[in-house]
Amino acid sequence: MSSEDSIVAGMAGRYAVALFELAEAGGSLEQVESDLSTLVSMIGSSSDLDRFIRSPLFKSDEQLRAMNAVMKRAGLGDLTQNFIGVVIKNRRLFALPSMVKVFGALMARRRGEISADVLSAHPLSDSQVTELKEALKASMGKDVAITTSVDAGLLGGLIVKMGSRMIDASLRTKLNKLKFAMKEAG
Repeated sequence: MSSEDSIVAGMAGRYAVALFELAEAGGSLEQVESDLSTLVSMIGSSSDLDRFIRSPLFKSDEQLRAMNAVMKRAGLGDLTQNFIGVVIKNRRLFALPSMVKVFGALMARRRGEISADVLSAHPLSDSQVTELKEALKASMGKDVAITTSVDAGLLGGLIVKMGSRMIDASLRTKLNKLKFAMKEAG
């Protein structure tokens, strides 16, 4: 399986490809990308909304009413709203974050970018993200689209994942390596 095929593997990939093709045909790729980014940001900032989309306890009509209200308030476009409606009717709302991630990877590939997931102990500032993009671009020779997330358990440093490559420069990993080295020596 090629790296391009691995992006779209699975159910989330099929939904993301369908949305990508519809948006491309309608000339609204950037709008849909922006809408999805807004939606993911809302989900990430609200633990209630995150639990709601992942919960199998709500009926699809309840999910549709609630998500329609959220999407209208956020000002999302018609294609994005219709797509989310189909996802809800098919009882796949729990997989929406994965669908958005695959859509982002498809957009990055279209722009000739490599996508990288960056996990940090603290939120990165805009200047830190810019520096990281420049460093990764120098290393990879291509533009890099970065998706950041925070895990306080890292204690410090970063974990960068680009495709099958992972760079773990977290303090947690360094301390674990030191602990194992001391056990072997002692």
